[in-house]
Amino acid sequence: MSQFQTIDSFSPLSFSAADPDSLLSTLFTPLPLSCQLTLRNKFFMAPLTRDRNVPTNVPTDLVVEYYRQRAKGASLIVSEAVLVSRQGTPWPHAPGIWSEEQVVAWKKITDAVHEEGAVMFAQLSHTGRINHAEAPEQIASEKPIYAPSAITARSGSGNFKFRFIPGEPGPSSPTGIPDPRQLVQVYKHAALNAKRAGFDGVEVDAGGGFLIHQFLDNTANRREDKWGGSVENRARFGLEVLKIVKDVFGPGRVGIKLTPAGGYNDIGMTLEDTIETFTYFIAEADKLELTYMTFLRYDEAHDPIIDGKRRAIKHDMIKTYRSLLKDSKFFVVGGYTPFEAAELISSHKVDGVFFGRPWIANPDFPNRVRFGLGMSEIDMKRLYGPRDGRVLGEEELAKGYTDYPLAVLPN
Repeated sequence: MSQFQTIDSFSPLSFSAADPDSLLSTLFTPLPLSCQLTLRNKFFMAPLTRDRNVPTNVPTDLVVEYYRQRAKGASLIVSEAVLVSRQGTPWPHAPGIWSEEQVVAWKKITDAVHEEGAVMFAQLSHTGRINHAEAPEQIASEKPIYAPSAITARSGSGNFKFRFIPGEPGPSSPTGIPDPRQLVQVYKHAALNAKRAGFDGVEVDAGGGFLIHQFLDNTANRREDKWGGSVENRARFGLEVLKIVKDVFGPGRVGIKLTPAGGYNDIGMTLEDTIETFTYFIAEADKLELTYMTFLRYDEAHDPIIDGKRRAIKHDMIKTYRSLLKDSKFFVVGGYTPFEAAELISSHKVDGVFFGRPWIANPDFPNRVRFGLGMSEIDMKRLYGPRDGRVLGEEELAKGYTDYPLAVLPN
């Protein structure tokens, strides 16, 4: 494959956003995110797992450079998933925010992003049952793998192949957390650390089949106490997490990511249960003075075949949930092209669109859109850092990470 491909492979563009009358020009206008924060444009960078925090789980100077490059054009960057505790960290070189060393490292990143004029939120995540008992951080935590219920996610349901463990097994059997309030406090500690690290806010990861999603889903949550059973009870954990992190950051500085279509990591209720559960959860969350809610649209790539059939519950995020938001911004993510994003924003169907994959190989993504320039291809062999236990040097880690070329701009 050639080093560059045309922008048409991301979007059906036949004109340049440099024309102020073009539809794409809306992406280059400011957006008030909250009373405290205004974004300079509508180029948002979605969380992108890259696994470059080698040799441990502490961001390095290479990671600082990666975010700085993209902050030159982005207005809002949501970090890669930041694990809230050792317990719940399933793979090597994913960053955490439970230690002082990690706080100091993240502060270098937020400082770099702010120097370039962008806003940065930390995505707080806990994988719950999507873990393995032999994962290094899980062992170091000296705790069980916690989940709402002792139900193991079926193999082949996500991207978690534990390559650093012989045989690349699937997730281990979890233990039902005796008192979920313990994990709510873990999120509070992570939010306090994120604030000390200079983040402008946090995004709570409530999707992807991870911990909060597991509490919401009645196929993963079979509890018979106040944390399970009814819709209200299954929603309780996620709402308590949102409340406590909002207490830390204040109103207008907390977002949430949701994936109601499910599928990934063996999550998915019936359509009726899905809509009932998320309708209640979204309406209640919207009362908490959140900044935004982001919805992942259905994508077959996130819908694995398990036991001969697809797991997700396909439905339209905008048509189903948009009207429920009264106070929070409504954002979407999931392979949208710049043209699609501009069209959705201009028609007021959404308030904003996160872009993911284009940022990986194009740190100057907004400029390429503005001038209708070609896009660099992703080096798929170097998409992630080492997941097989190897420890690579910085030069090797930089390949496919911080070494993508900038486009030559017209005079």
